[in-house]
Amino acid sequence: MKITFNENKKIVEMLKARMSENGGYCPCRREKNEDTMCLCKEFREQIADPDYEGYCHCMLYYKAK
Repeated sequence: MKITFNENKKIVEMLKARMSENGGYCPCRREKNEDTMCLCKEFREQIADPDYEGYCHCMLYYKAK
């Protein structure tokens, strides 16, 4: 398993800037709670799935098998 940033540097820059503005919470979620703090709960669960390969919800991270 390997987790990397999106290969599109513009997307990474934009998402990191938004996360910086909102205290590290996922920029794609309205709620601000421990489940939406980056790495969000949804992606942590996807990481735990050995069969999952793909991007997190906001497309910042990519999990490869």
